[in-house]
Amino acid sequence: MQLLVYILSYPFLWLISILPYHLFYGFSNLVFFLLYYVIGYRKKVVRDNLKLTFPEKSEEELILVRKRFYRHLCDLFLEMIKTMHLTKEQVKKRFNVLNIEVIKEIEKEKSILIVCSHYANWEWNVSMNNYVTSKGYAVYQKIDNQYFDRLIKKMRAKWNTTPIEQGETVKTVIRNEQQSIRSVYGMVSDQSPMANRAQFWSTFMGVKVPVFNGAEALAQKLDLAVVFLKVSKVKRGYYNAEFIPITTNGKSTKKNEITEKFLRLTEQQIKERPEYYLWTHRRWKHSDKVPQTAS
Repeated sequence: MQLLVYILSYPFLWLISILPYHLFYGFSNLVFFLLYYVIGYRKKVVRDNLKLTFPEKSEEELILVRKRFYRHLCDLFLEMIKTMHLTKEQVKKRFNVLNIEVIKEIEKEKSILIVCSHYANWEWNVSMNNYVTSKGYAVYQKIDNQYFDRLIKKMRAKWNTTPIEQGETVKTVIRNEQQSIRSVYGMVSDQSPMANRAQFWSTFMGVKVPVFNGAEALAQKLDLAVVFLKVSKVKRGYYNAEFIPITTNGKSTKKNEITEKFLRLTEQQIKERPEYYLWTHRRWKHSDKVPQTAS
Protein backbone atom coordinates (compact mmCIF):
# COMPACT_ATOMS: atom_id res chain seq x y z
CA MET A 1 0.00 0.00 0.00
CA GLN A 2 2.86 2.41 0.83
CA LEU A 3 4.39 1.88 -2.59
CA LEU A 4 1.03 2.36 -4.34
CA VAL A 5 0.44 5.68 -2.53
CA TYR A 6 3.93 6.81 -3.49
CA ILE A 7 3.55 5.80 -7.14
CA LEU A 8 0.21 7.60 -7.44
CA SER A 9 1.42 10.73 -5.62
CA TYR A 10 4.89 11.19 -7.05
CA PRO A 11 3.92 12.34 -10.58
CA PHE A 12 1.64 15.03 -9.11
CA LEU A 13 4.39 16.22 -6.74
CA TRP A 14 6.94 16.22 -9.56
CA LEU A 15 4.62 18.31 -11.74
CA ILE A 16 4.18 20.88 -8.96
CA SER A 17 7.93 21.08 -8.43
CA ILE A 18 8.65 22.07 -12.05
CA LEU A 19 5.94 24.72 -12.37
CA PRO A 20 7.17 28.26 -13.20
CA TYR A 21 6.87 30.45 -10.12
CA HIS A 22 3.91 32.51 -11.36
CA LEU A 23 1.92 29.28 -11.89
CA PHE A 24 3.37 27.72 -8.75
CA TYR A 25 2.09 30.49 -6.47
CA GLY A 26 -1.13 30.73 -8.44
CA PHE A 27 -1.71 27.08 -7.55
CA SER A 28 -0.90 27.94 -3.93
CA ASN A 29 -3.69 30.55 -4.03
CA LEU A 30 -6.10 27.84 -5.14
CA VAL A 31 -4.94 25.49 -2.38
CA PHE A 32 -5.44 28.30 0.15
CA PHE A 33 -9.04 28.82 -0.97
CA LEU A 34 -9.79 25.11 -0.64
CA LEU A 35 -7.94 24.67 2.65
CA TYR A 36 -9.33 27.76 4.37
CA TYR A 37 -12.80 28.25 2.97
CA VAL A 38 -13.84 24.74 1.90
CA ILE A 39 -12.01 22.18 4.06
CA GLY A 40 -11.33 24.40 7.07
CA TYR A 41 -8.18 22.43 7.92
CA ARG A 42 -7.56 22.58 11.70
CA LYS A 43 -9.31 25.93 11.94
CA LYS A 44 -10.35 25.34 15.55
CA VAL A 45 -6.80 24.46 16.60
CA VAL A 46 -5.44 27.61 14.94
CA ARG A 47 -8.19 29.80 16.40
CA ASP A 48 -7.70 28.42 19.92
CA ASN A 49 -3.89 28.73 19.75
CA LEU A 50 -4.05 32.36 18.65
CA LYS A 51 -6.67 33.32 21.24
CA LEU A 52 -4.60 31.68 23.97
CA THR A 53 -1.29 33.32 23.04
CA PHE A 54 -2.56 36.72 21.88
CA PRO A 55 -5.36 37.58 24.36
CA GLU A 56 -4.77 41.30 23.74
CA LYS A 57 -5.67 41.09 20.04
CA SER A 58 -9.20 41.80 18.81
CA GLU A 59 -11.22 39.22 16.88
CA GLU A 60 -10.65 41.20 13.66
CA GLU A 61 -6.88 41.15 14.24
CA LEU A 62 -6.91 37.41 14.92
CA ILE A 63 -8.92 36.71 11.76
CA LEU A 64 -6.35 38.64 9.72
CA VAL A 65 -3.49 36.67 11.28
CA ARG A 66 -5.34 33.39 10.58
CA LYS A 67 -5.87 34.19 6.91
CA ARG A 68 -2.26 35.28 6.45
CA PHE A 69 -1.11 32.15 8.24
CA TYR A 70 -3.07 29.83 5.95
CA ARG A 71 -1.72 31.62 2.88
CA HIS A 72 1.79 31.14 4.18
CA LEU A 73 1.09 27.51 5.15
CA CYS A 74 0.12 26.70 1.57
CA ASP A 75 3.22 28.44 0.23
CA LEU A 76 5.36 26.60 2.76
CA PHE A 77 4.29 23.07 1.92
CA LEU A 78 4.41 23.71 -1.80
CA GLU A 79 7.91 25.17 -1.38
CA MET A 80 8.89 21.94 0.32
CA ILE A 81 7.75 20.13 -2.82
CA LYS A 82 9.61 22.68 -4.96
CA THR A 83 12.79 21.50 -3.24
CA MET A 84 12.72 18.44 -5.49
CA HIS A 85 14.04 20.56 -8.38
CA LEU A 86 15.63 23.46 -6.52
CA THR A 87 19.33 23.87 -7.32
CA LYS A 88 22.02 25.19 -4.96
CA GLU A 89 22.17 28.43 -6.93
CA GLN A 90 18.41 28.91 -6.72
CA VAL A 91 18.17 28.20 -3.00
CA LYS A 92 21.04 30.59 -2.27
CA LYS A 93 19.07 33.31 -4.05
CA ARG A 94 15.81 32.55 -2.25
CA PHE A 95 17.19 31.62 1.18
CA ASN A 96 19.67 34.37 1.93
CA VAL A 97 22.07 33.66 4.81
CA LEU A 98 22.99 37.06 6.23
CA ASN A 99 25.83 36.24 8.62
CA ILE A 100 27.28 32.80 7.92
CA GLU A 101 30.57 34.11 9.32
CA VAL A 102 29.12 33.47 12.80
CA ILE A 103 29.03 29.74 12.08
CA LYS A 104 32.34 29.72 10.22
CA GLU A 105 34.11 31.30 13.20
CA ILE A 106 32.61 28.96 15.82
CA GLU A 107 33.13 25.77 13.78
CA LYS A 108 36.88 26.37 13.85
CA GLU A 109 36.80 25.49 17.53
CA LYS A 110 33.90 23.10 18.13
CA SER A 111 30.73 21.45 16.89
CA ILE A 112 27.51 23.46 16.80
CA LEU A 113 23.87 22.75 17.58
CA ILE A 114 21.71 25.05 15.45
CA VAL A 115 18.24 25.30 16.97
CA CYS A 116 15.20 26.79 15.27
CA SER A 117 11.41 26.75 15.47
CA HIS A 118 8.55 25.86 13.12
CA TYR A 119 8.71 29.31 11.61
CA ALA A 120 8.88 30.66 8.04
CA ASN A 121 10.47 27.89 5.92
CA TRP A 122 12.36 25.46 8.13
CA GLU A 123 12.78 22.95 5.28
CA TRP A 124 15.16 25.27 3.45
CA ASN A 125 17.18 25.79 6.65
CA VAL A 126 19.29 22.77 5.73
CA SER A 127 20.65 24.65 2.71
CA MET A 128 22.98 26.51 5.08
CA ASN A 129 25.22 23.44 4.89
CA ASN A 130 26.24 24.71 1.45
CA TYR A 131 28.32 27.31 3.29
CA VAL A 132 29.99 25.36 6.13
CA THR A 133 33.06 23.15 6.14
CA SER A 134 31.96 20.92 9.03
CA LYS A 135 29.84 17.84 8.42
CA GLY A 136 26.17 18.88 8.34
CA TYR A 137 23.29 16.95 9.92
CA ALA A 138 19.54 17.60 10.01
CA VAL A 139 17.54 15.98 12.80
CA TYR A 140 14.11 14.85 11.62
CA GLN A 141 11.19 12.58 12.49
CA LYS A 142 11.01 9.54 10.26
CA ILE A 143 8.05 9.42 7.87
CA ASP A 144 5.91 6.28 8.16
CA ASN A 145 5.88 5.76 4.38
CA GLN A 146 9.37 4.45 3.66
CA TYR A 147 9.31 5.66 0.05
CA PHE A 148 8.49 9.26 0.97
CA ASP A 149 11.02 9.02 3.79
CA ARG A 150 13.67 8.02 1.25
CA LEU A 151 12.63 10.92 -1.01
CA ILE A 152 12.97 13.47 1.82
CA LYS A 153 16.44 12.19 2.71
CA LYS A 154 17.49 12.37 -0.93
CA MET A 155 16.25 15.96 -1.23
CA ARG A 156 18.17 17.07 1.85
CA ALA A 157 21.33 15.20 0.94
CA LYS A 158 21.83 17.31 -2.19
CA TRP A 159 22.55 20.28 0.10
CA ASN A 160 25.46 18.53 1.84
CA THR A 161 23.18 17.41 4.67
CA THR A 162 22.95 14.02 6.35
CA PRO A 163 19.46 13.45 7.80
CA ILE A 164 19.41 11.65 11.16
CA GLU A 165 16.32 10.38 12.94
CA GLN A 166 15.45 12.05 16.22
CA GLY A 167 16.15 8.89 18.19
CA GLU A 168 19.64 8.60 16.69
CA THR A 169 20.74 12.15 17.52
CA VAL A 170 22.42 11.60 20.88
CA LYS A 171 24.32 8.54 19.68
CA THR A 172 25.47 10.32 16.51
CA VAL A 173 26.67 13.46 18.31
CA ILE A 174 28.55 11.52 21.00
CA ARG A 175 30.20 9.27 18.40
CA ASN A 176 31.32 12.23 16.30
CA GLU A 177 32.74 14.04 19.32
CA GLN A 178 34.63 10.93 20.42
CA GLN A 179 36.10 10.67 16.93
CA SER A 180 36.81 14.44 16.76
CA ILE A 181 34.53 14.89 13.75
CA ARG A 182 33.61 18.58 13.72
CA SER A 183 29.90 18.80 12.89
CA VAL A 184 26.94 21.16 12.61
CA TYR A 185 23.54 19.81 13.68
CA GLY A 186 20.26 21.47 12.75
CA MET A 187 17.19 20.73 14.84
CA VAL A 188 13.67 22.11 15.17
CA SER A 189 13.35 22.44 18.95
CA ASP A 190 9.87 23.80 19.69
CA GLN A 191 7.94 20.53 19.61
CA SER A 192 5.71 19.52 22.51
CA PRO A 193 6.96 16.52 24.53
CA MET A 194 4.57 14.19 26.32
CA ALA A 195 3.50 15.83 29.58
CA ASN A 196 4.31 12.79 31.73
CA ARG A 197 7.83 12.58 30.32
CA ALA A 198 8.72 16.27 30.35
CA GLN A 199 11.74 17.12 32.48
CA PHE A 200 11.26 20.87 32.19
CA TRP A 201 8.27 23.22 32.07
CA SER A 202 8.47 26.89 31.17
CA THR A 203 6.34 29.80 30.02
CA PHE A 204 6.02 30.03 26.25
CA MET A 205 3.92 32.82 24.73
CA GLY A 206 2.46 33.45 28.19
CA VAL A 207 1.43 29.83 28.79
CA LYS A 208 3.11 27.16 30.93
CA VAL A 209 4.09 24.21 28.72
CA PRO A 210 6.43 21.18 28.76
CA VAL A 211 9.65 21.86 26.87
CA PHE A 212 12.24 19.64 25.19
CA ASN A 213 15.70 20.34 26.61
CA GLY A 214 17.69 17.71 24.72
CA ALA A 215 19.80 20.29 22.88
CA GLU A 216 20.81 21.86 26.17
CA ALA A 217 21.68 18.48 27.71
CA LEU A 218 23.95 17.64 24.76
CA ALA A 219 25.59 21.07 24.75
CA GLN A 220 26.36 20.92 28.46
CA LYS A 221 27.57 17.32 28.41
CA LEU A 222 29.87 17.74 25.38
CA ASP A 223 30.61 21.49 25.64
CA LEU A 224 29.04 22.29 22.28
CA ALA A 225 28.10 25.69 20.91
CA VAL A 226 24.41 26.51 20.48
CA VAL A 227 23.18 28.98 17.87
CA PHE A 228 19.61 30.14 17.19
CA LEU A 229 18.59 30.33 13.54
CA LYS A 230 16.17 33.19 13.01
CA VAL A 231 14.44 33.10 9.63
CA SER A 232 12.38 36.00 8.31
CA LYS A 233 10.06 35.92 5.32
CA VAL A 234 10.97 38.85 3.06
CA LYS A 235 8.28 38.17 0.48
CA ARG A 236 6.70 35.21 -1.23
CA GLY A 237 9.39 32.60 -1.85
CA TYR A 238 12.23 34.65 -0.32
CA TYR A 239 13.71 34.37 3.17
CA ASN A 240 16.55 35.85 5.21
CA ALA A 241 18.39 33.74 7.76
CA GLU A 242 20.30 35.18 10.71
CA PHE A 243 22.41 33.29 13.24
CA ILE A 244 22.17 34.41 16.88
CA PRO A 245 24.68 32.74 19.25
CA ILE A 246 23.13 31.42 22.47
CA THR A 247 26.41 30.10 23.86
CA THR A 248 29.83 29.10 22.55
CA ASN A 249 30.57 27.09 25.70
CA GLY A 250 27.72 24.79 26.57
CA LYS A 251 29.47 23.33 29.60
CA SER A 252 29.69 26.74 31.29
CA THR A 253 25.95 27.49 31.13
CA LYS A 254 23.52 27.20 34.03
CA LYS A 255 20.68 24.70 34.16
CA ASN A 256 17.86 25.63 31.74
CA GLU A 257 19.76 28.72 30.53
CA ILE A 258 20.08 27.52 26.92
CA THR A 259 16.49 26.33 26.74
CA GLU A 260 15.14 29.59 28.18
CA LYS A 261 17.15 31.68 25.72
CA PHE A 262 15.80 29.58 22.85
CA LEU A 263 12.22 30.07 24.04
CA ARG A 264 12.61 33.83 24.41
CA LEU A 265 14.17 34.17 20.94
CA THR A 266 11.36 32.07 19.47
CA GLU A 267 8.74 34.21 21.22
CA GLN A 268 10.32 37.38 19.86
CA GLN A 269 10.27 35.93 16.36
CA ILE A 270 6.61 34.94 16.61
CA LYS A 271 5.48 38.28 18.02
CA GLU A 272 7.16 40.17 15.17
CA ARG A 273 5.15 38.34 12.48
CA PRO A 274 2.80 35.75 14.04
CA GLU A 275 1.40 34.60 10.69
CA TYR A 276 4.60 32.69 9.87
CA TYR A 277 4.49 30.33 12.87
CA LEU A 278 3.00 26.82 12.59
CA TRP A 279 -0.31 27.42 14.38
CA THR A 280 -1.80 24.08 13.27
CA HIS A 281 0.68 22.44 15.67
CA ARG A 282 -0.94 21.67 19.07
CA ARG A 283 1.96 23.21 20.97
CA TRP A 284 -0.13 24.19 24.01
CA LYS A 285 -2.15 20.97 24.35
CA HIS A 286 -0.63 20.14 27.77
CA SER A 287 -1.11 23.58 29.33
CA ASP A 288 -3.75 22.17 31.72
CA LYS A 289 -1.42 19.42 32.99
CA VAL A 290 1.21 21.56 34.70
CA PRO A 291 2.70 19.56 37.60
CA GLN A 292 2.62 21.30 40.98
CA THR A 293 6.42 21.44 41.09
CA ALA A 294 6.49 23.43 37.82
CA SER A 295 3.77 25.94 38.64
